[in-house]
Amino acid sequence: MTETQRISDLRTSNAAAPAEPVVALDRVDKVFANGMRGLEPIDLRIMPGEFVSLIGPSGCGKSTLLKLIANLIAPSSGRIRWWGGDFDRVGSAGRRLAFVFQDPTLMPWARVAENVRLPLELSRTPAADAAARVDAALAHVGLTKFARSYPRQLSGGMRMRTSIARALVTEPDVLLMDEPFGALDEFTRNKLDDDLVRLSVERHLTTVFVTHSLYEAVFLSTRIVVMAAQPGRIFREFVVDEPPARSDEFRTSDRFARRCRELSAILTAAAQASGNDEIA
Repeated sequence: MTETQRISDLRTSNAAAPAEPVVALDRVDKVFANGMRGLEPIDLRIMPGEFVSLIGPSGCGKSTLLKLIANLIAPSSGRIRWWGGDFDRVGSAGRRLAFVFQDPTLMPWARVAENVRLPLELSRTPAADAAARVDAALAHVGLTKFARSYPRQLSGGMRMRTSIARALVTEPDVLLMDEPFGALDEFTRNKLDDDLVRLSVERHLTTVFVTHSLYEAVFLSTRIVVMAAQPGRIFREFVVDEPPARSDEFRTSDRFARRCRELSAILTAAAQASGNDEIA
């Protein structure tokens, strides 16, 4: 069986997930302390096993929406539910969130394994269990041989893999990612996108991903939420109705090119509705 077939079979087997949303936003908005409205009321459902990308013009509230989902900031009004309840039910088995920031934010004085172990130390995970989970997380991102390296000895892509391993070590069910690959070259970015497809399947992840790249969004996503600005809002949703496996074959196919053109037209309309022509 090829790697592509294996990923396809895994995604198909994971498709029979419960119908209850992992995260549900009902009329959620955000007004900042200076009076600026970051988001107008938004309704959004994130279903188990989905890979949802957020994309749109600058200032449309992509990162704000992601931080609301992560409970890093509170909504001004409306309600957010996680697995049908309040945030206090997050953290138990089957209900774990992890956040990957745009900057890897690694401790420069600590080795790779120590950076990855940090969340487990904060949660007082027993040493033997922590060691096994760190080893597993590093293996998932291909950094086993670099466990004793320092961040300064790693490439940008490897530092981001370390950040992803630090998220995976908590064994999350939902992975939230805020433009994690934006500063990387295209070759490294494509390789990490490939890794992310594999990880999302192997770890049965539900993922919400902020990106500037329409090509990345089409390659990764099962659904793309296109946002408009002034104020931030959902402009349109775009379903990537493709077979579960994503590989270089899809990335170079006519289907991929067609879907990128379709998404580009929607993004252009979103930018125009926002009063500018910048897509980011």
